[in-house]
Amino acid sequence: MSVLASLAVDAWSSMLRVLLHYRRSPGLLAVSLAVPVLMVVVFGYVFGSAITVPGGGAGAAGATGVPGAAGAGSVDGYREFLMPGLFAMVAVNGIMPTMVGAARDVGRGVTDRLRSMAVSRTGLLLGQTLADLLVSVVVLALLAAVGLVVGWRIRGGAADAAGAFGLLLLFRFAMTWVGLLLGLAVGKEEAAGQLVVAVFPLAMVTNAFVPTGGMPGWLAAVAEWNPMSAVVQAGRDLFGNPFAPAAAWPMQHAVPAALLWCAVLLLVCGPFAVRKFATHGT
Repeated sequence: MSVLASLAVDAWSSMLRVLLHYRRSPGLLAVSLAVPVLMVVVFGYVFGSAITVPGGGAGAAGATGVPGAAGAGSVDGYREFLMPGLFAMVAVNGIMPTMVGAARDVGRGVTDRLRSMAVSRTGLLLGQTLADLLVSVVVLALLAAVGLVVGWRIRGGAADAAGAFGLLLLFRFAMTWVGLLLGLAVGKEEAAGQLVVAVFPLAMVTNAFVPTGGMPGWLAAVAEWNPMSAVVQAGRDLFGNPFAPAAAWPMQHAVPAALLWCAVLLLVCGPFAVRKFATHGT
């Protein structure tokens, strides 16, 4: 069997293993589906009435310039501003279950058993990331449907919208490799669960929920160079949703910046995760 054929077979087997875990744990899948809905309710309705989005929405001839867009200062305008941020949040959340799952496999000896078999290390990890990608497609579809119900609209073209969803899935794919690397490095499920707290600042110190213009200068710079912010800004641009202009290069060139961040994360975390998996315990 060729190397590529072996990689494909092992990736398929690994993907089925993860998907079977979801099938046997319906509560895990239910939580994955329920959390995005709760985020729309909490951020869109609870916080939306208190947050003003400057510069976006054609109702104020703002940054989007899209006819018919909700006014930037309205609650509906905030929901349109919010939804690309929630999409990116779903992508970043790929770190957590992957990290905990990888650490659990290490702690329970599953990783050692897999390493003792004549299988492709890359294929095993690739299968896990592809399984997560399939689950994330369902989660993003549900979140988009909820967004449409509460007033979010795709105001750009179909090709741009497809590009936005493709970028979100690429970012999620990169985040799962980050999670794999962290989980393999930590090696203990309990420690990985505690490390999940570190993901929270990554998602919050961004432009996902509020414009960066109201942040202190140093914090705004951190937020605008956060990889998630580039993905959020690119999503708002491609979906034609309101956004608040910012001067940082990733905000001015959001789509190239988001693609660059994804490439860097994959090129760094992918090989290191495979190497860590192959050399664990040696």
